[in-house]
Amino acid sequence: MYNHVLWPEQFDPKISAIYALNDIDVKAPPEVVWELLVDAKNWSSYFPPEDQVSILTGEPKLALGTRYSRVTVGFPMSLVVTECEPGRRLAWKTIVDGDETGSTAYHGWVITPTDAGCHVLTEETQQGPWFLDMLGRKHPGGLYRYHQQWVEDLARAAEAEAAGTAR
Repeated sequence: MYNHVLWPEQFDPKISAIYALNDIDVKAPPEVVWELLVDAKNWSSYFPPEDQVSILTGEPKLALGTRYSRVTVGFPMSLVVTECEPGRRLAWKTIVDGDETGSTAYHGWVITPTDAGCHVLTEETQQGPWFLDMLGRKHPGGLYRYHQQWVEDLARAAEAEAAGTAR
């Protein structure tokens, strides 16, 4: 059985407007996947859409309390890491910059060791008018598709790294 994201009450999928779950089996150790996930400034090395990430609190990699910004599909966002269990769990809260409606999201990653490497699961919930309009109305299914590409690219990068080949 795979673990899932530990949801803060206000982000529980049962009460969220938008929800996506994506997962994949990866033929690489959890530590390799973890290093790729916490190295946010280099996400674009394996997932090109994430090419505008800035860590604002000075850490070289994501850690509990890290504040960072990113531009995702053309929209600037502010984020803070709310859960960080090395090699196992990473989660952050997102606020859309400039959105006066208070739209927020919560994105978690869970890495579960397996006999062949690990299982990676990511879940996200989104709430508020901005997300409803942008992803609910204008791009239905967009969150799922974006994350599916991310987990597939992450798996390929981790497997290449574990095999000792360049990304």
